[in-house]
Amino acid sequence: MVSSKKSNTIAAVGTVIFMLMVFLILWFIYIDRFQQPEDEGIEVAFGVDEDGGGFQPEQTTGGLEEAAAPPAPQEPSNNDLIAQEDEESVEVQRQREEAEQARQQAERERLERERQLAEQRAKEQAAIAKANQLGALFGNNNAGAAGSGDTQGNSQRGNSEVGKGSSGGNNWSLAGRQCKALPKPSNDFKQEGKVVVAIIVDGNGKVVSAKATEGTTISNDATIQLALKAAYKAEFSFTDRPDKQFGTITYIFKFN
Repeated sequence: MVSSKKSNTIAAVGTVIFMLMVFLILWFIYIDRFQQPEDEGIEVAFGVDEDGGGFQPEQTTGGLEEAAAPPAPQEPSNNDLIAQEDEESVEVQRQREEAEQARQQAERERLERERQLAEQRAKEQAAIAKANQLGALFGNNNAGAAGSGDTQGNSQRGNSEVGKGSSGGNNWSLAGRQCKALPKPSNDFKQEGKVVVAIIVDGNGKVVSAKATEGTTISNDATIQLALKAAYKAEFSFTDRPDKQFGTITYIFKFN
């Protein structure tokens, strides 16, 4: 009996050892299939050696130049061209309108000057006509009639003739008045002809207005100004009439 139990015990132990060996064999054979592969790592290249390994990007030539190059200009579209043409058309139209407005303004100013000049001439002609009519009342219709004053020597002296007369070769006409002084203008610009000056005289005999009028044959403006300056220095006799009188002075210029 004892021998039989001992044999059973040895058999049991042998069986356990056999099973354990089988288990270990199976463990080493099959268990490795389920293990995860280890990381292989990443190669790092140090330096520029061709054998350094690692990832080297592909070299490109002219990369910086291409990146820095400005983009190519785009051709203007039809809409841009149409918009530009419209802007130019508007600008041209505006300039034309401004030029037309300036021309119209200049034309209005010219017409206004002509109107004022025509009115002035009409007034001067009316003054001359009135002076001639008033002079006719005193029986002296001859515009060139010489007075009894001194026509030689001092040209500052007038004459005692009433209404019309001459002094120093120059003629005057002022109804009902005597000429007390008729200065002779200088002929600095060597002109020949005459300047007819329409004058307005106040009650004291002073000339308060003088303008060149119809009958003037000299076109030199400087000579005309000399005649007007002399006309303002002319003096006539006093009158108690309240209104101003119209008359004329004709200056004769001779170049010797």
